[in-house]
Amino acid sequence: MPTLRHHDSIAVLDLGDGENRFSPDFLDEMNTHLDAIIAQGASALVTTATGKIYSNGLDLDWLTANGDRAAEYVAAVHTLFARVLTLPMPTVAAIGGHAFGAGAMVAMAHDYRVMRADRGYFCFPEADIRIPFTNGMAALIQAKTTPKTAVAAMTTARRFGGPDALALDLVDATAAEDEVLDTALAVVAPLGGKDQTTMTAIKSVMFAGVLDALRNRD
Repeated sequence: MPTLRHHDSIAVLDLGDGENRFSPDFLDEMNTHLDAIIAQGASALVTTATGKIYSNGLDLDWLTANGDRAAEYVAAVHTLFARVLTLPMPTVAAIGGHAFGAGAMVAMAHDYRVMRADRGYFCFPEADIRIPFTNGMAALIQAKTTPKTAVAAMTTARRFGGPDALALDLVDATAAEDEVLDTALAVVAPLGGKDQTTMTAIKSVMFAGVLDALRNRD
């Protein structure tokens, strides 16, 4: 489950040391930590993970067992994307391992992404696992990528290593395994200290179309 610590005034939210799938309990923990990060006035947010997986995204086992709650579950995932997208501080995902599906999407919701250079994959596997993107998910990815990259990432289910993800601007930087977190911290350290209300307003305007798509829950 996610845990929160701080590096000076920067909040570091560790998603965990397992698959870090978005179970309802995981989503609740994430929202609790995000509430605390905002209330504490953190200057920036870095998300990371302890193990070899940043996040494998949707908890498909839970969803299969609770199909009658699918709409509620998707709405909760959309809410997490929208929250990260509009957090009132600079944000960066420190991707030290695999980021798949909704795990890659939550990384896309950050302002910046730093990925391990030598191992790990960034992937939207939906085309292979026969799960179409919701309108909100597609809008999020397309808002952060060029049309060429969106086609390559969304229609092929290709697994991008760090250098390939960087070449397509899926991530903003790559680093060695033991430098991913430090690189992410260095990205946002000089960017903090902005007024929270102003930052939220700016991001809400920038991504108004994405937010509408996420909140429509289609």
